[in-house]
Amino acid sequence: MFGFPGWLEIAIILGIILLLFGKRLPGVMNSLGRSIVEFKKGTQEGADDAEDSSRIQSQDSKQDNPPG
Repeated sequence: MFGFPGWLEIAIILGIILLLFGKRLPGVMNSLGRSIVEFKKGTQEGADDAEDSSRIQSQDSKQDNPPG
């Protein structure tokens, strides 16, 4: 009786959503795309910063302990 909705019910729900938010939907999707791009840039910069700091720490530890 109460199961997962079929393809017809999903199509009706999507149609109602499109009618309600039709004019604003492209702007929302554009903002969502920009947010995803900025998030990916931020995570990439964070990974690059982490690699740089680990390289600096390994170089500092090599300089502090000269072979002798």
